[in-house]
Amino acid sequence: MAKGYEKFEVPKEMADKSLEALRLAKQSGTVRKGVNEVTKSVERGIATLVVIAGDVEPEEVVMHIPTICEQKRIPFVFVPTKLDLGKAAGLGVPCAAAAVEKAGEGQAQLKEVASWALGKMGSGAKQQSAPKAEAPKPESPKKAAPKKEKEAKKAEPKPEAPKEEPAPAPAPAQ
Repeated sequence: MAKGYEKFEVPKEMADKSLEALRLAKQSGTVRKGVNEVTKSVERGIATLVVIAGDVEPEEVVMHIPTICEQKRIPFVFVPTKLDLGKAAGLGVPCAAAAVEKAGEGQAQLKEVASWALGKMGSGAKQQSAPKAEAPKPESPKKAAPKKEKEAKKAEPKPEAPKEEPAPAPAPAQ
């Protein structure tokens, strides 16, 4: 039976291809294992494919991952068991989630699984052709200068109305 966090049904052959892509990426690319690492990878926009186990208890542990993947337009798939996912990720223990950052030799499988998953995610998702590992572009100097001027004006104290200085005291008579 599908869990509440599973947004779509994944056919066995597609689940197998995603596990194979994960195995190949583990050998020659970069893979993040575990819910915390996957969450960080997705939030940073580095992940190119996220694989989530379908038998996670309690569900709340991985429930947020599909939502943030959709927001970041990162493809994700579900596999039946944590044990299979852990083995594919190179672990000897079950694993709830894994993220492929660099595909390595698994690029062909990754592209196929990612395009299928993006189609399942909905028409609002765009297909990724390259990993989202680009750094944000710095602002151009033309745009940055006015901001600095505004900040400088805010930092300067506002000029107060000129105060009248008291008249000098008369010199004492001698």
